[in-house]
Amino acid sequence: MKKSGLLPLLFGAPFSLSIVWGWQLENFDHLELGDVSYFFYWLVLTFVISSFVGLSWKMLYKNNRDKVLKEKVRTDMDYSYSDKKSFLLTLMILFICQLPVLLAEYPGFFCYDAQDEVTQVLTRSFSTHHPLVHVLLLGGFVALGHKLTGSYNLGIFSYMILQMLVIDTIFAYVLTYMRRRGISKKVRVFFTLFLGIFPTVVMYVLCSCKDGLFSAFLILTVLFLIQLNEDMETFLKSRKKTAGFVFSATAMMLFRHNGFYAFIVAAVFILILNRKYFKRLGFLFILPVILYMLLSGGMARVLHADSSENQEILTVPLQQIARTYNAHPDDFNDMDKMTLNRFLSDEALALYTPRVSDLLKSKFDNKAYEDYTADFWKLWLKMGLRYPLSYLNAWFMTSYGFWYPGAVINVYQGNTMFTFTYTDSSYFAYEVELPGVRHSLIPAIDSLYRKLSIEKFQQNIPVISLVFSPAFYFWVYMYFAFYMIYIQRAFLLKPLLLILMVWLTVLLGPTYLVRYVVYLWFGLPLLWIIGQVRLKKE
Repeated sequence: MKKSGLLPLLFGAPFSLSIVWGWQLENFDHLELGDVSYFFYWLVLTFVISSFVGLSWKMLYKNNRDKVLKEKVRTDMDYSYSDKKSFLLTLMILFICQLPVLLAEYPGFFCYDAQDEVTQVLTRSFSTHHPLVHVLLLGGFVALGHKLTGSYNLGIFSYMILQMLVIDTIFAYVLTYMRRRGISKKVRVFFTLFLGIFPTVVMYVLCSCKDGLFSAFLILTVLFLIQLNEDMETFLKSRKKTAGFVFSATAMMLFRHNGFYAFIVAAVFILILNRKYFKRLGFLFILPVILYMLLSGGMARVLHADSSENQEILTVPLQQIARTYNAHPDDFNDMDKMTLNRFLSDEALALYTPRVSDLLKSKFDNKAYEDYTADFWKLWLKMGLRYPLSYLNAWFMTSYGFWYPGAVINVYQGNTMFTFTYTDSSYFAYEVELPGVRHSLIPAIDSLYRKLSIEKFQQNIPVISLVFSPAFYFWVYMYFAFYMIYIQRAFLLKPLLLILMVWLTVLLGPTYLVRYVVYLWFGLPLLWIIGQVRLKKE
């Protein structure tokens, strides 16, 4: 290992900047770039954090360089009876841990566009706004449950059971793979309890939104990439492994559209880094892309789904131009105003809120955008060149919660749902949208999850708040990545490129919510797996 003081600085400087800028955005709704005192704070934080990080890496390296795995690390082709027994036991433990919460929240957390997705199935009027595979799965279970029993709740509950089994099966596979790798029982028990009990994880195992299944299949895909990265020849010769990878990658893309773009970019990087296997890997990576396009396109055609919405990919530009107009309306001449009003009326522009674009997007004229696309982008570019800081603030305000650990997730403040109004926190939807109705069987657990979801509660407790923060987990991944570079094991990080690319896509999303990055919680065991390398004595 080459000693380097630069890597701690490369980690510490942006981490410190995220704290300084994040604090400004949280408190002022904009950056204070003209205040020199914040530059001084950044320098001090950079020095302190970089020094601490460098020291911690040295200690980690010293503690691990003489260690070797006590158990023999078996190849993934070995799948003994004891592995199967361990897998089933782990699956059972996970299910038992999460079941009381499901009963407490009966029929489950039916929220985040759930009503809209079920309505599409019930009315046979589909759109590609939500992934159609999830629309059909969720809506189909709810509709079938109601048809067979007369109860929408039973349909929702049956879907939740299915989702629990799918996600927990993936968790159990990851944990069993840790066993095969010789990772200690204590570590496996910790992660089993973390995935089975930690509230943020359980929320999305039991939530009807697509993010739980997407995140689970993303983590499974990355685990296959880890196995591929460790022994390409063996992996590529295994039909079981290659089929598993193709299935998980395809499923991941089908459950969230941004998974498709992230996969394409990550695949390109991985192919470049593994040029020796370019042809064989190229086929392996292109197959899920083809399957995704055939399945998603086929479902859209068969269901005659409306695909005219453009606002999802225009979230950041819409926020930027609306923020600039609200701050500098007089700097828009008559032609600019006429152009802007083609897409957003004055009433729509008045709905601009810094931290979430949902209201603005809902008033966007898609037909006008299709007819005058060039005009929109000319106006966007013109005002961006004139007010670059306004554009930067608009973008950061919808994304800083993903990189500032101190952010309070309260983007929906003031929004009224079916059974409550967001006031102090919108950490989680905690909702049962119609046609479902909550009937808690364990009120004490229900009360706890309500507090975690829509009250500040855990977000106000120092240190504890960090383990509930999406940005904290992002920096954990970054800390791990820089450490692996520090000990010259960067080649082991290639599978994590997919997670990084998915994370980059959410920076262009409508707001910062846990649901968009819950895979950061799901994927923690993967860091331990990647980190199990034998370090030679220097």
